[in-house]
Amino acid sequence: MEMTMVQKVGQIGVPVKDLNRALDFYKEKLGLSLLFNTDSMAFFECNGLRLMLSLPEKDEFAHSSSVIYFHVTNIKDTYEHLVAKEVIFIDEPHVVAKMGQTETWMVFFKDTEDNTHAFMSEVQV
Repeated sequence: MEMTMVQKVGQIGVPVKDLNRALDFYKEKLGLSLLFNTDSMAFFECNGLRLMLSLPEKDEFAHSSSVIYFHVTNIKDTYEHLVAKEVIFIDEPHVVAKMGQTETWMVFFKDTEDNTHAFMSEVQV
């Protein structure tokens, strides 16, 4: 039997252009818990997953991040709450898949550093 070496994703890094602006967005608008920050990095707790914002050390790392899908309980309430906080959304909450009695809803948004991320929610119908 082959041993699985990777247990889980422990941290996701997101490149930023302006750390203070990004800190404000992730802490104040998204409400993530700041663990600590330095002059070039900030670390947030996201239910067992650490999110690291960092100024790129080299030009080769100065590009948009992968899409992070943040799970939320009520996507419509989250969307309305963050629209009021002037978060820029690309679309509105919508169904992307239906599996049996469960619908998967998503809505995509931009952070202050031009990274695209999403909120997702699974709804029983």
